Amino acid sequence: METKQYPIKWQKRFAFFDTYGAPKTPEHKAAIKQQPYFARFLIMFNFFAYFFGPIYFAIVGLWKKALILLAISLCITMLFATIELIIGREFPRPVWTAISLGVSFMWGFTANYAYYLKKVKGLDGWNPFEGFSLY
Repeated sequence: METKQYPIKWQKRFAFFDTYGAPKTPEHKAAIKQQPYFARFLIMFNFFAYFFGPIYFAIVGLWKKALILLAISLCITMLFATIELIIGREFPRPVWTAISLGVSFMWGFTANYAYYLKKVKGLDGWNPFEGFSLY
């Protein structure tokens, strides 16, 4: 697929993913470590997705993945709220801040590769972690 109609930053991201594959591949992991810090962050992280999560995903057409990530986000929040109820004490504010940051990073780190899969590869599945590994 021709990517010239996309902004330069997306062309760079698409070219990187085309060349080195999914984030879980050894080639990708080795190549991303060779990039300067800002370039690495530009390829792997999306600030708009970090700050606006489901809204950003819906706007760029990744609504299926947005629904799954939103469900995961809600489940994480409900899990910790339930734990609070069971133990009868509230978690300190920093715990909730850490949970919120973790959920936001989940949105930010999955956005670019998910968008690449949709626009370049034509894959629009429900799995927001497609191409990622847990380690």
